[in-house]
Amino acid sequence: MPSTCCCVPNCSNRGGHIFPKNEKIKKKWIKAIKRNMDGNRYRLWKPSKTSVVCKLHFLPSDYKSETTCGTVSLVKRLKSDAFPSVFPWISTSTSNDRSVRQANRSEAKVNVDSDSSESSEDMQAYLPCDDSNVGNEIYYTAEPCVDAEMTVPNESMNVPSTDSSLTQTLTWPSLCVEKFMFDSPGIMFYTGLQTYEDFTFVLATLGNAAYKLNYLYYRSDQLSVENQFFLTLIKLRQHKTNFELSRLFNISETAVVNIWVTWVNFMSRQWREVKTFPERDNVRFFSPCDFKTKFPSTRIIIDGTECPVMKPKSPIAQQSTFSTYKNRNTIKLLVGATPGGLVNYVSPAYGGSTSDRQISERSNLSSICDKGDSIMADKGFNVQDLFAPYDVSINIPTFFRKKNRMTGKTVLKDRAISSKRVHIERIIGLAKTYKILKAPLNITETKLASEITFVCFMLCNFKTCIIPETA
Repeated sequence: MPSTCCCVPNCSNRGGHIFPKNEKIKKKWIKAIKRNMDGNRYRLWKPSKTSVVCKLHFLPSDYKSETTCGTVSLVKRLKSDAFPSVFPWISTSTSNDRSVRQANRSEAKVNVDSDSSESSEDMQAYLPCDDSNVGNEIYYTAEPCVDAEMTVPNESMNVPSTDSSLTQTLTWPSLCVEKFMFDSPGIMFYTGLQTYEDFTFVLATLGNAAYKLNYLYYRSDQLSVENQFFLTLIKLRQHKTNFELSRLFNISETAVVNIWVTWVNFMSRQWREVKTFPERDNVRFFSPCDFKTKFPSTRIIIDGTECPVMKPKSPIAQQSTFSTYKNRNTIKLLVGATPGGLVNYVSPAYGGSTSDRQISERSNLSSICDKGDSIMADKGFNVQDLFAPYDVSINIPTFFRKKNRMTGKTVLKDRAISSKRVHIERIIGLAKTYKILKAPLNITETKLASEITFVCFMLCNFKTCIIPETA
C-alpha cells in the first residue's frame, strides 16, 4: 500500500486503499469523505493517483471474506462496490444499520431473478445505432453476455415428499406449438401461417443452421427450436410484450429477448441468401393473362410503405424519422413484387424523411434488372433519369403538367396502370397483418427495423397468393 496520509479530513493515519478506477464508485468515495476544493463546498475535491483512504473508514462487511477459489483470503481486499462509511460525523448506529441493510440486500438477491426487467435504455449498450444522418440504414449489432439460469420456486412444501414428480421444476411451457398440430385457426391466429404443415415447412427452409445458432446472450435450452421459432412468429404476428411472452412460455424476459433478437437476425440473413428475383422468362410465365397482354415487359411492381416508430429522444433522430406524409415518426422502405405476386425486393429501412428518389438511388434495382425491362410504380416514383442509362423504363401514370385535360388514350393507359399497380398495395396490406408493422416500434425494435420488415414480407411468400390468375 502507499505510505501516504489518509485523505479524509482530520485523519492522520498513513496507508490505506487507493481510489477505484470505476468512475461511479470513485465519485461515491469522493462524496463520502466530504473534502471540499479550496474551501469551496460546491466544488468536489479531486484525488491524485497516490491518494488513499485508511481502513478505519470501512466496515468489516466491505471486505471480501473468500477468494474466487473459495479459500480464506490472507490479504484484506475491498469488494468492488464498497465505499467508505465510517467517519466522525456519522454515528456508529448509522453505519451498523447500513451494514444490516446491505446484508439483507445481498441475501435477497440470491432468490431473485435479475433478468425480470427489460429496459430499452439498457438495450442501448447492445444496440448501437448512428442516426445522425437523414435516411441512414438501421443496423443491429450485439455483444454476448452471460445470464443466470431461471429458478422456479418449489410450491409443494406441504405435500409429502414420497412423490418426487411434485418437487420438480416446470419445464413444459403453457403455450407450445405442439398444441396446435390439429388447430389450423390457432396457428393462423398466432403465426399468420395457415396450417401446422406450413409452419414446419417454413422452419425447414431455414436449414440445419437453426439448431446451431449463436445467440445474443447465451445458448437457450429452455425451449425447443420449434417453440423458439413459434415465439418469434407470435412476436411478429401479435406484437406481444416480452413480459407476456415470458409468462406464456415460462421463461424470463431476458430469455425472450435472447431468443427473439437472435431468430429475427437469423431468419433475415438466411432468406437474404435465397435468390428471390426470378429471371424474366419465369416472371412472364407466372404473370396473369391480362398482364402478359398489356404490360409484357414488366419485371417488378414497386411501392413505398411506412411503419410507425416511437418518437426518439435525440432531435437529430426525430428529424430523420419524421414523415410529413404521415405527420409522425416513421421508418420507410421500398417493396417490390412480380406481376404474379411474389415478393422479390425489400429495401433496407430508412428514416421517414427519406424520399422515394433517395431510396431508389441507394437501391440496386437498376443493376438487377435487365435491358428492356420495365418497372411499374406510383406517380410519385419519378426516377426515369436514374434507370434510363440501364435501358430500364418506368411505367407510371401521366402528370398533368399544367394541362387541364388528358386525351382519352392517356386516360385509358393510366387506368390500366393503376389497376395493375394496386396489387403491390394489396401485398403490403397482407404483410401488415403482422401487427409489429402497424404498432409503433420501440427503441429496441427500431434498431431491427430492416430485419423485421424483411422477414414479415418474406413470410407473405409462404401464404396463398392473393393475386388471381385473371388479374
